[in-house]
Amino acid sequence: MHATKQAWPPQLGQYLTITANYWAFTLTDGALRILVVLHFHALGYSALDIALLFVFYELFGVFTNLVGGYLGARLGLNRTMNIGLGLQVVALGMLLVPSALLTVPWVMAAQALSSIAKDLNKMSAKSAIKGLVPQDNQGQHRLYRYVAWLTGSKNALKGVGFFLGAALLGLWGFHGAILAMALALTLVWLVSMLKLNAALGQAKNKPKFSEILSKSPSVNRLAGARLFLFAARDVWFVVALPVYLAAQFQWSPIEVGGFLALWVIGYGAVQTLAPIITGTGNGAQSSSPPDGRSALRWAVALTAIPALIALALINQVAPQISLIGGLLAFGAIFAINSAVHSYLIVSYAKDDGVSLDVGFYYMANAMGRLLGTILSGWLYQQWGLSACLWISSVMLAITVVISIGLPHRSL
Repeated sequence: MHATKQAWPPQLGQYLTITANYWAFTLTDGALRILVVLHFHALGYSALDIALLFVFYELFGVFTNLVGGYLGARLGLNRTMNIGLGLQVVALGMLLVPSALLTVPWVMAAQALSSIAKDLNKMSAKSAIKGLVPQDNQGQHRLYRYVAWLTGSKNALKGVGFFLGAALLGLWGFHGAILAMALALTLVWLVSMLKLNAALGQAKNKPKFSEILSKSPSVNRLAGARLFLFAARDVWFVVALPVYLAAQFQWSPIEVGGFLALWVIGYGAVQTLAPIITGTGNGAQSSSPPDGRSALRWAVALTAIPALIALALINQVAPQISLIGGLLAFGAIFAINSAVHSYLIVSYAKDDGVSLDVGFYYMANAMGRLLGTILSGWLYQQWGLSACLWISSVMLAITVVISIGLPHRSL
C-alpha cells in the first residue's frame, strides 16, 4: 500500500498537469477558430476566402506533427508542450494589430503559428500518457480510459471554446476577445513550465531524423484511416456548416457558435464515455480493449449518415430538423470512431520514443483536416452544403476499406 502511494501521486500529478494544459490550450483554439470564421464572414469574405485563412493552419499541422514527434523523443515532451503554449500566446498577439493590418496573409501567418502550437501541444499530451500507465492487460484498460477522458474532455472544451469565442466577439469585439485569451494562456504557460517533469517522454535511445516516418504497418494503416475520417468531418464542418447556418437559416453569430459549441461538447462527452459504450469500461475489465475490428465496425456505422442528410436537404425534408438531427447522430458515432483511433495509436506506438509514432499518426490527421478544409470552402461555394455531405460519405467509405486491414487485436 505504501509503495502504491509513492508510485502513483507523481504520475497522477503529471497527468493532471498535462490535462490542464491541454484544456486551457483547447479553449483558446476553439474560440480562435470561431472568432476568425464569424469575424471575417461579417466583413464580407466568401466561404472560399475563409477556408483559405485556415489552409496554413492545417498545412503546418502536417509538418509539425511529423517533426514534433522527433523533437519530443529527443528533447522531452515537457519542452514540446511548453513551446506549444508559448507559440499560441505569440499567435494570439499577432492578431492584436489594428484592424487595417488584419489582412489575409497576416491572419494566415498567425494561424500557421497557432497550428504549430496546437499540434505540439496535442502530440505531447497524447504521447505522455503511455508512459504513465503499466503495460499489462489492466494497464491497457486504464490507458483506454485515460486517452478517452483526455480526448473527450478536450473536445468538449473545444465546444465551450466555440461558444466562448462567439460570446466574446459579441461582448468585447475581436480584439478584446483575443487579448483576454492571450493573458489567460500566458498564466497557464508559466505554471506549466514550473510543474512538468523535465524527463517526460524522452527516448532512451535518441532517434535519428530518418526515423520520423513510421515503419509499422499497423500505424500506417491507422494513419490512413484517420486521414479520411477527419477529412470526412471537416469537409462540411469547418467552413460550409457555419456559413450555411448563417446564410440559409439566418442564424446570428451567437446561435451559430452556440450550436457548434453544443455539437462539439456532446461529441467530447460521448468520447469520454467510449470505454463504457464499447464495452470495455470499469464494469468490463475481463473484456478486451478495442482493436481493428472495433474501428471497422464504427466506421461502417458512420458512412451513410452524411448522404442521408444530403438527400433530406435536396428534397427539402424539414431542412433544419434533418440537418441538426443528422449532425447530432454523426457526432455521436464519429466520437466513438475517434476515441477508438486515439487509443489504438497510443497502444500501437513503440514504448521508447512513443512520440515518433504518435506524431506520424497526427500528421495524417492534419493532412485529413487540410484536405477537408480546402474542399469545405470550394465545394460549398460551387455546389452547396449537400455536395460537401456527399463527399463526406465517399471519404468515410474509403476509411472503411482501409480499416479492414487493421490488426484484429491491440499490439
